[in-house]
Amino acid sequence: MQGKQPRRPGELVFNIGMTLGSLYLLYSAWGISGFEALSAPGTVPMVTTAIMVICGALILWETLQKPKVTGERLDRDILPLPVIVTILMVLAYALALKPLGFLPTSFVFLTVMIRYLAGGSVIRAALLALLIVALVYGIFRLVFTVLMPPGIVPEGEILAFVRNLLSGKGN
Repeated sequence: MQGKQPRRPGELVFNIGMTLGSLYLLYSAWGISGFEALSAPGTVPMVTTAIMVICGALILWETLQKPKVTGERLDRDILPLPVIVTILMVLAYALALKPLGFLPTSFVFLTVMIRYLAGGSVIRAALLALLIVALVYGIFRLVFTVLMPPGIVPEGEILAFVRNLLSGKGN
């Protein structure tokens, strides 16, 4: 076994959150069917989340035994600003995806993130985002026929118009 490593900034809060989250999932799994029988629908989720709770509690106990590290800061060494901005942007993307749809949400997300992380002009970021969204859309929606959240863009009408143009039917 390796020697005791110090407790890094944020480690205790993270482990408490994981343990509490596992307890909530165990409670939710119990709500599926209780523990009626080994073949009940909630048995596998309950066993899985019970293991998560046990492991979370053991890791939390170990974390509480560790000495605090000195010289490290959460904001500088663990969660610098670019990581926080990325997490917040992914959260905003997830919240905006259903009401706005794949195309505008992905375009705005990529434009902002490319501009923030890579720098350069907004026009360059927007052109790169447009190219990436078009490529992803083309591959997944047109080639693999994966349905994307439509949102505010009338994508069905646009696709029908393009198909009519390509088939020679015109407008």
